[in-house]
Amino acid sequence: MSTTAKEDKSEQLRKMRHSASHIMAEAVQSLFPDTKFGIGPAIENGFYYDFELPRSLTPDDLISIEAKMKEIIKNGVPFTQQDMSKKEARQIFADQPYKLELVDELPDDTVSIYRQGSFTDLCKGPHVASSREVRAFKLTTIAGAYWRGDETRPMLQRIYGVAFLDRKQLKAHLHMIEEAGKRDHRKLGRELDLYSISNAIGPGLALWHPKGALVRRTIEDFWKDEHLKKGYDLLYTPHIAKSDLWKTSGHWEMYRENMFSPMDVEGQEYVLKPMNCPFHIMIYKSTLRSYRELPIRYAELGTVYRFERSGVLYGLTRVRGFTQDDAHIFCRRDQLQSEIEGILELVQYMMSSFGFEKYDIMLSTRPDKYAGTLEAWDEATEILRQALEHLDLPYEIDPGEGVFYGPKIDVKLRDALGHTWQGPTIQVDFNLPARFDVNYIGQDGNEHQIVMIHRTVLGSMERFLACLIEHYGGAFPLWLAPVQAVVIPITDRHAGYAEKIKVALQEAGISTRVDTRSERMNLKIREAQLQKIPYMLVVGDREEENSTIAVRKRTGEKQETVTLNDFIKTANTHIKERDNEL
Repeated sequence: MSTTAKEDKSEQLRKMRHSASHIMAEAVQSLFPDTKFGIGPAIENGFYYDFELPRSLTPDDLISIEAKMKEIIKNGVPFTQQDMSKKEARQIFADQPYKLELVDELPDDTVSIYRQGSFTDLCKGPHVASSREVRAFKLTTIAGAYWRGDETRPMLQRIYGVAFLDRKQLKAHLHMIEEAGKRDHRKLGRELDLYSISNAIGPGLALWHPKGALVRRTIEDFWKDEHLKKGYDLLYTPHIAKSDLWKTSGHWEMYRENMFSPMDVEGQEYVLKPMNCPFHIMIYKSTLRSYRELPIRYAELGTVYRFERSGVLYGLTRVRGFTQDDAHIFCRRDQLQSEIEGILELVQYMMSSFGFEKYDIMLSTRPDKYAGTLEAWDEATEILRQALEHLDLPYEIDPGEGVFYGPKIDVKLRDALGHTWQGPTIQVDFNLPARFDVNYIGQDGNEHQIVMIHRTVLGSMERFLACLIEHYGGAFPLWLAPVQAVVIPITDRHAGYAEKIKVALQEAGISTRVDTRSERMNLKIREAQLQKIPYMLVVGDREEENSTIAVRKRTGEKQETVTLNDFIKTANTHIKERDNEL
């Protein structure tokens, strides 16, 4: 398909999805005449509309709304556009407070509206010509949404739907949604006993259970080992600091809304850290640095705290306290591009090690609210671009999505279902070195300002674990699995032999449990499979007599009997090689 044809098809889909949201609004209006309407845009794969309704909707309401939509579509209702003055629009939307608010904010006096059937909406379009052009669709979920995303404003009810050009595409997408539901990290996190979030402690603050902590430890140990190999020094820094530090860094001015309120400590104001960078700067500045020492690479698994509104908190992907695989590189300008290329190569290695072969790379440029000079921004952006092109890495420009102190490269991971996740990020910063007067002594004996790179190669540990859970559907590869094997004695008299097997495996570095419950063997095997444990080792009279184990894989492959030493050798090879297939 040509580029033009793809663009035409994309535009057709966008118009159809936008029109589907209006048809849904008309259907809701017919069922709930007193509805107050928010907004209803087209989004990726579908559409939504926000409503203020006389009561809470139920799943049965979606069935009724969908039936009414099909009736409207069958009638072939035309979409018509009209321009009018703000005064006329206020009369039309006199009983619609949310629409009136939008009308008042429009910069021009001319207002565009669209009508179809009995429904009129404030809208620029575009739309399809007739409701008959809205083809395969399905209403999917009901959610709460604050008006304008502001938690101080009314909570509306949002209905989501999906829409495609034909039934085949719709069916495939609904199947993917079903699979995504099975892989939801919130669901699997609970079922596999990996983590929890307790209201008694506070929303957005994760508790890592023993199994989740084992997965995290494996990831962190691998991360530390690889960073030490790459010449990084590991750091630990405090969780709080004086507010003056954040005023110097610019976070107080640029990032205050995302920081927790200050606390008084003996008459001085302290704040929970939202970032690790000022701490690393202070370590760098603890002694005079020479150009011969550069680059200096500091890395920390540092826990930070950011005030996220309760309405946006979501499992492990949006939390208030998280551990970032953070690192900061202090270098000379002439070292900058080679350091960025080294980070990109480390990113590729780490991603492939965890089984992520597909990802999108974005070059995020200067936002409206920024610190530093235009010249510094242009220089940093160009160096990032050159590094990407030198390594022949495809990328897209993401306009205005840089952080306030510098441009960045963002890597969006693609999981097994094609969903994207925010992953590694690389940011060039001339601003903080200037604010903190971070220098080195050059070859000429004079002070020169350092260049700083902020980077992560995984993101936050919380979000990365969520990504891993959904990518593997909870069935972690052997090297990441919190329980790598479970020993299942056929009867109680085999429990002693099962315990000996467990001890031997744990001494060999293989995480093992024994299931000694008074349950049938087949039930134990089934439950181990549901817990996504890679190996089930069944032992009975024959195995004990021959010093062997009967090995079953969670994939259901045919059981085989092997010696304990052979099993240890095979398992440890998979673990050492970080084989993501098992």
